[in-house]
This record gives sequence, C-alpha cells and structure tokens, in this order.
Amino acid sequence: MCASGDWTPVDFAAEAERSFASRIAKNAYPGRGLIVGRASDGAAWLQLYWIMGRSSHSRNRRFVAEGTTLRTEPIDPTAIEDPSLIIYEAMLERRGQYIVSNGDQTRTIHDALEAGRTFEGALATREREPDAPNYTPRISALLDVGAAAPELWMSILRANIADPELTDRATFQVAEVPAGFGLGLTTYEGDGDPLPSFRGEPMWLPLEGEPAALLERYWAALDAGNKVALAVKRVPDGGGASEVLIRNREE
Repeated sequence: MCASGDWTPVDFAAEAERSFASRIAKNAYPGRGLIVGRASDGAAWLQLYWIMGRSSHSRNRRFVAEGTTLRTEPIDPTAIEDPSLIIYEAMLERRGQYIVSNGDQTRTIHDALEAGRTFEGALATREREPDAPNYTPRISALLDVGAAAPELWMSILRANIADPELTDRATFQVAEVPAGFGLGLTTYEGDGDPLPSFRGEPMWLPLEGEPAALLERYWAALDAGNKVALAVKRVPDGGGASEVLIRNREE
C-alpha cells in the first residue's frame, strides 16, 4: 500500500478527453451508452443516455420524455418486429434516486428499490440480453442523492467469454466524482460481427458546460450514420425537480 505522499493525482481532464476522443468520437459503434457525473458548476448531477442502431428496426425509435421519465417509442409502430429489447423506460426516478439503463431493467431496479431491495440485488435477477450472437450487455446506473452523502452505483451484465449462455456481473460504487466529469459505460467496444462487448471499468468522460451544450457535443461526436437519440437529465444537488433535454435523429 502506497503512503499518501507517494500517490499521484489522476489528470481527470486529460483522461476524460482521451476516452471521449477514442471511445466515443472516433468509434463508429459504441452502441448504447450512459454517463453519470457532476455538472461543471458543482450545483447539479447529470445523466446522459444515448441509443444507436445499425438496422432499420433499431433506428425506428425515438426518445420521449413524460415528466421525469425518459422512454423509447417507435417512430413507425407498424414496422416494429420485436419491441422487447428496443422499447423501454430508460430513466426513472423515486424519492431522490435517479435510475438510467439501456433496457427494461430500469423498471426492475425501480420496483426493487420501492420494495426495499438494493440496486445490486435487483440486477441479480437479470441476465445479459438474449440477442445471440451479440449478447448485448445490460448497463445500468443509480444516483442516490437522498442519502447522507450522494452515492453512485454502476453495473454491467455481460456474457461470459468462455460460455456466453452465462452472465458475468460487475458492480461499481464510485466514491467521488469531480465537478465537470462523469463515468460512462457503453454496450460495445466498437463495430464488428458479432459486436464486441464493452470490457473493463467505467471510463472517465468530460461533462464541462451547460446541459444543452453537452447534448450538442455528444450528439456531434456520435457516428452520424448510426446515432438514433440522446438525452441529458439535470438533477439538482440534494434532489428535486429534474430537467430532461432530448435530441432525436429525425429532428
């Protein structure tokens, strides 16, 4: 164990910009992605979530905000073949707790918390998505600003490398997030056939600027041919009324 005097602080700005450039802006297909972190003014928390699609079926959807809930809906309902993995609530809230995920596990987490269970316990009931051969990971995050000190939990459920019928589970509890930065997860490392699942721990990403500017920055960074929709939610310190901004492909 290193003495405190031997520890070198991480250059968050440099690391976050490197991750943004290599894993978002220069990545043709990170897939779905989420980021949770602190606003640059230190007065709020931010949640970002985006969806991408390579097929016409995956692109046939958009974000809709209903109060504090963010959900996906089909653009053309008659063209939806299987809604189970593409139509879901992506952001939900309950008494100081703010949930974001890339699938219907958002509701699983919400209902488990309502019943007094935990974030990790809720996800123990779920598996990676059943979309062989990609076996898309389920990525989720919980921001709890109702606790004595804010808590941030993140999770990824992904197929086991040796046997994709099994699910590996990684949960991260983040001790501190500096203002202007966030931690992110994506479903994939990049494009491919099958798509390569995200590996490793959550990555540092930049959250400098107002929510509207962040919406535009991340929207511009996502691959033009594959991006579908992006949302930014602002959560005031201590909880309270959140605000959601949305950008859809067809706009």
